[in-house]
Order: sequence, then C-alpha cells, then structure tokens
Amino acid sequence: MSHVAPPPEPALDDEERALLAKGVDEFSRRLFFECHDTLEELWSGLRGPSRDFFQGLIQAAVGFYHLGNGNREGARRLFDRALARLERYPPRYAGVDALALRASVARFRDALAAGDEPPAEEPPPIGLSRSPRGDA
Repeated sequence: MSHVAPPPEPALDDEERALLAKGVDEFSRRLFFECHDTLEELWSGLRGPSRDFFQGLIQAAVGFYHLGNGNREGARRLFDRALARLERYPPRYAGVDALALRASVARFRDALAAGDEPPAEEPPPIGLSRSPRGDA
C-alpha cells in the first residue's frame, strides 16, 4: 500500500499572507465575487504544490457565487472542480479548515447533482486558525 505525503505547507510572503487573510474573510462573509478576485491575485503568483489548493478555494467561492445568482448547473460544475483540487490536501492547510470546506462543498454539490434544493446551511467560515506559513 503506497502512502502519498500531503503537499507541504505554502511558504507565503507578507503580501501573500495578507491576500489569503483578506480572501478568507471575504469567503466567510459570503462576499464570493470579491473573494474570487482576492484569491486569484494570490494564486496567480504562486508556483508549486499549493497552487491547486488556492485554485480549489477560488472555484468553491465562484461556485457559491453562481449558486447565489441562481446558476445551479454552473455551481455544481465548479463544486466538482473544487473538490477534485482540494481532495489531496490535509484537513487543515495554510490555516484553512479544508476538511469542513470540502464537506460543505460536497453537500451542496450532491444536492445540486440530485436535482434537490441546496442545503439550508451557510457555507462554513474558513477563518485562519494558525499561520498560513505553516508555522504552528
């Protein structure tokens, strides 16, 4: 049985950490369009294994934005893409509760795929619980 190590924590500089904190705050306040813009600014400068994580966050935010505008199919597609990108990351990555985010996105995606109404719950706040550098 092979075990694949999770991607290393990203080494973010001060500007990147500030963008991550701003994007996380916007996501948690349901400002999904703004979150997309902020995290895309961060993502565009990143290289390496953390890049997919941030792209998954962006896709989740855009999915919730589409859902809020009544575009259920667009939301479902973006939730699929976000989950595919986020699945290889540990439960907490870059200070983000990736486990809760994946579980919430999956519930919304599954409901939309079944043709059901989306869950009444709000997407979880994804506040930073520790340094996005990976420092404990």
